Amino acid sequence: MAGILDSFRLDGKVAWVTGASYGLGMAYAEAFAEAGAKVVFNSSDTGRVNAATEEYRKKGFDIYGAVCDVTDEKAVAAFVKEVEDKFGPIDILVNNAGIIRRIPMTDMSLDEWNKVINVDLTGPFICSKAVIPGMIKRGGGKIINACSMMSEFGRETVSAYAAAKGGLKMLTRNICSEYGRYNIQCNGIGPGYIDTVQTAPLRERGADGSMNPFDRFIRSKTPAQRWGHAEELKGLAVFLASPASDFINGQIIYIDGGISAYIGQDPSNIDDSKS
Repeated sequence: MAGILDSFRLDGKVAWVTGASYGLGMAYAEAFAEAGAKVVFNSSDTGRVNAATEEYRKKGFDIYGAVCDVTDEKAVAAFVKEVEDKFGPIDILVNNAGIIRRIPMTDMSLDEWNKVINVDLTGPFICSKAVIPGMIKRGGGKIINACSMMSEFGRETVSAYAAAKGGLKMLTRNICSEYGRYNIQCNGIGPGYIDTVQTAPLRERGADGSMNPFDRFIRSKTPAQRWGHAEELKGLAVFLASPASDFINGQIIYIDGGISAYIGQDPSNIDDSKS
């Protein structure tokens, strides 16, 4: 008799995580592999594909990577066909690939704006469009969009990123609205501030050992008073990719230590002796 934990398994599923050559995408890919899925990923950079493949191999994961630009519709179609020919139909898509440009809006060129929108919003549209017909044909599928705190909040210098992530939130809800009747669930994960290699400079101590002002600011805004860890996103990712979440659709779930529910406190109250 199957138990409740069996509904979280991904055995026999093929999962595609875009941009999973590092960071949170790599955490999602590892989580799916641990849950039994065959995982594939892409990056637009050959070096990153090779480095990530080696990193996965060192960790004991047989994860397949290939070069593909998510903003190139023909390249995405070719990648999907390659995956289907090698491993079978794609059951799970995580639209994780993304970029950010921290530039004041009035200083941002149209080219810079378009680049962010193309990768962070148009890319998920292209990739979702590529897999949805197959999901309909097979009677279901899972799409998980990498949303953000900026899907809900604004902040200086991230106008294009916030616009893209706000759009991705609504794309998530619209995929749910259009294709829920085909047993396709589309949900979003909204990470808070996570202690990745990419965010490490924001947590670096000063020469005198003082806390980085941005680190102090984030802790003051977060009830948990710390940054999250990539490992803490794995459980939700597996849940949203698994049969356990079959009646959850069109939702954005935030893993943020409570930051989206909290007005914050005086940054001077933060204990800077904690790492």
